[in-house]
Amino acid sequence: MAKDQFESISLKKYAEESYLNYAMYVILDRALPNVGDGLKPVQRRILYAMSELGLDATAKYKKSARTVGDVIGKFHPHGDSAAYEAMVLMAQNFSFKYPLVDGQGNWGSQDDPKSFAAMRYTESKLTGFANLLISELKSGTVDWQPNFDGSLLEPIIFPSKIPTILLNGTSGIAVGMATDIPSHNINEVIDATIKLIDKPKSDLKDILKIIRGPDFSNHASIIASADELQEMYSTGRGGFKIQAHWEQEKNQIIINALPYQASGSKILEQIADQMVNKKLPMVVDLADEGDHVEPIRLVLTLKSNRVNATDLMNHLFASTDLQKSYRMNMNLISLKGGPKVFSLVDLLKEWLTFRKDTVRRKLEHRLDQVNDRLHILEGLLTIFIDIDKVIKIIRNSEEPKKDLIKKFKLSELQANAILEIRLRQLAKLEQIKLENERNELVAEQDEIEKILKSKSRLKTLIKNELLDIKEKFGDERKSPILAESEAKVFSEEETLITEPITVVLSKAGWIRSAKGHDIDPTTLSYRGDDSIQDFSRGKSNQLAIFLDSNGKAYSIPSHSLPSARGMGEPITGRINADSGVKFISTVIGKDNDRFMIMNTAGYGYIAEYQNMISNKKSGRAFMRLPEHAEMLRAIPVREDHSHIAAVSNIGKLLIFEIAELPILGKGKGNKIINIPKDKLASGEEFMAHAQLLALDSSLRIEVGKRFVSLKPKDWSEYILSRAKRGKKVGKLINIERLIEEVNPQQDN
Repeated sequence: MAKDQFESISLKKYAEESYLNYAMYVILDRALPNVGDGLKPVQRRILYAMSELGLDATAKYKKSARTVGDVIGKFHPHGDSAAYEAMVLMAQNFSFKYPLVDGQGNWGSQDDPKSFAAMRYTESKLTGFANLLISELKSGTVDWQPNFDGSLLEPIIFPSKIPTILLNGTSGIAVGMATDIPSHNINEVIDATIKLIDKPKSDLKDILKIIRGPDFSNHASIIASADELQEMYSTGRGGFKIQAHWEQEKNQIIINALPYQASGSKILEQIADQMVNKKLPMVVDLADEGDHVEPIRLVLTLKSNRVNATDLMNHLFASTDLQKSYRMNMNLISLKGGPKVFSLVDLLKEWLTFRKDTVRRKLEHRLDQVNDRLHILEGLLTIFIDIDKVIKIIRNSEEPKKDLIKKFKLSELQANAILEIRLRQLAKLEQIKLENERNELVAEQDEIEKILKSKSRLKTLIKNELLDIKEKFGDERKSPILAESEAKVFSEEETLITEPITVVLSKAGWIRSAKGHDIDPTTLSYRGDDSIQDFSRGKSNQLAIFLDSNGKAYSIPSHSLPSARGMGEPITGRINADSGVKFISTVIGKDNDRFMIMNTAGYGYIAEYQNMISNKKSGRAFMRLPEHAEMLRAIPVREDHSHIAAVSNIGKLLIFEIAELPILGKGKGNKIINIPKDKLASGEEFMAHAQLLALDSSLRIEVGKRFVSLKPKDWSEYILSRAKRGKKVGKLINIERLIEEVNPQQDN
C-alpha cells in the first residue's frame, strides 16, 4: 500500500480525540437522561421495542426474552444482560416509584434487587403509566433517527406528557460527571408545573410550598432541613438522609419501611454483629418476618418494656443502614443537547418548553391531517353532484384519473381517492356521512388553529392534560419530611446492662462493686485488719467518684469495678494518685445529683455530680483544704433535705438551713461551723461529723454504744446561723456518728 494512503498523527492528538469522543458518547448516549422524557437511551429503546411489539397495558404478557431480543437486535447493540437489567429496574416498584414495565414472575426484591429470574422465565408488558410517554409517538411530535445499522428508525426522544425525570428519578455515572435525582410525588410535581404555567414568574420559594421534597415508594422519612432543601433545589446539588419507619408493639420494635435501596438482610447482619459484641444488651432477638403481603418487616425483641425504644433506634440509625445518606445532582441532557445541572425551577421550565413544543408539533401534525382529509372530502362531495357521469367516466375512459380531474376540476389526490371508492359507498347515505365528517373536521380545524394562534389556549390545553393525569395516576405523599435526625451512637456506658449496684471503698483503698442496693457493706469480708470506709449506691452504667485526703476527685466506670464476691483490688491500680494519700469517700449518681463536700476545718459546699467527674487518671483538684484539715465523707443531698447538722469533736452541735451553703464547682467552700485555727492546728478541736436533715427527721448522735436521738422539736434549739460555733450537746464528746432517722416511729 502506498505511503500517501496513510495519515500520520501524533499519539497525543489521537488519544485526546478518541477519549473525547468516548466521553461524549457515554455522556449523551448512555449515562445521562434527557430532560424531556427523563429516560436514558437504553430505557427509551426498551419501551419503544415493547410498544412496537404491541405490549401496551391492555395486551397479554410476553416473555421478556422476546423484548430483549428486539432491543439488542434492532436498537441497542449491547449485551443482553445489560438490557435486561435496565428493563428489570423499570419494573421494580422499590426502584421506580411509578414503574414503566409491568412484570410477571420473579423481578427481585428490595432485600436483593438482583435476585430476579432469567429473562426466559419472566413475562412483561408496559404499564398504563408508560403510556404517558409513548401515546403521542406517532403524532409527529418528535424527531426520528436511523438505528445503529440504518435499517430502522427510532425516536430521539419520547413526547412525555409529564416531567418523568422528577417522578422516578435516576442515577448514572458518565465520564467526569454523574447524575443523582431522587423520585418525587406526582401530585406535587403536577401542581408545581401548573403553578409555573399560571404564574411563570414564580420563584423557588413558591415552588417549595408545593414540592416539599423527595418522595419514595414507602413511608421511610426524608431527613432534610428547610435550608438544606432550599440549597439543594436552588443549585441542583445537595444531600439528604432517609430514615427507616418503625413502630413499637409492647416489647417489640417493628421496622416496616427501609431507606431507598437498603437491604434488610444486611441491616439484620449489622444489628447482629452489635449484639455479638455486646453493644446492644437491651435487644434479645431479631427476625425478618417479611412476606409477599408485607415485604419489609424486621422485628427487634427488647429485653423489657422499660427499654427506651426511641434511644435504641437513634443508635441504630447512626450505626446501621436504617439511616442512609443520599446526594442530589440534577445533571441532565438539556434541550440544547448538552449536559447541564438544573435547579428545580429551571428544570420545570425547561420541561414546559419541551412540552409546549411537543404539543404544538402534535397540533400542527393533526391540522395537516385534517386539512388533507378535508381536501379529499371536498372532492368526494363534488362527484356526488353527478355520480352517474363519474361512473360512466370510470367505466369507459382509458385514463379515468385525467378525465375526472379535467371534468370536475379535482386534484390528483382527490382523483385517487375517488377511484378507490367501493361501489356500495356511492349510496346517498354515504354522502350524508361525508358531510357530517366534513363539518366535524371543519370544527376541529377551527379549534386547532385557535390554539396554535393563542399562547393562553396552548397553556390551558397542557394544564388540562396534566389535571387529567393527576386524576388518573395521582397519589398522596408517602415519605414524611423531618427537619433533623436525632441519630446518635450509644456511649460505652449506655450499651451496658443497667442494674443497681453498691460501690464499696475500704480503709486501705480497696474497691469493688456488689449487685443490688440491699447489700450491707459491713458484712463483706475484708483483708486482714481492713474494714469499710465508705459506700455508695447507683447504677452500673454510671461513673463512681472517689475523693482522696488531698481533696482530689477520681472517676472510674462502675461496671469495670471487680465483683464484691472477692476482696476487690487497690484503687491505685486504676488511677495515678499522689503517694501517701488515703481515700475518704465514694459517690455515684446522675449529672444533677448533689452532694455535700466538707473537711475537718469546718469548710464545705454543695457539689453537683457532673462537676466531680475527671477524665484523667491523675484526677482533678476538687476541694482546696486549709492547713491541718482533712477530708470528710461526702453526703448525698435529697430534695427534702432542709437543714445541715455539724458537730465538733468536743460535742458542739450547730444546725442551719441548707440554703446557706452555696453550690460550687470546686474550691475551698464556705465555713460550716467555726473552728479556731489554733485549736485546729493543735488537734484540740475540729469538725468531726455532719449530716443532712429533713424537717421531719430525727438526729441520732452516737458515742460508743450510747446514743441520743433528737426529734425535730428537740434539735430546733440548736438552729443558728452558718459559721457559728454551735451549742454543747449535754456532756457528749468525741461523737462518733451523726445519723439521720427519716420519719422515725413515735415512742410508745
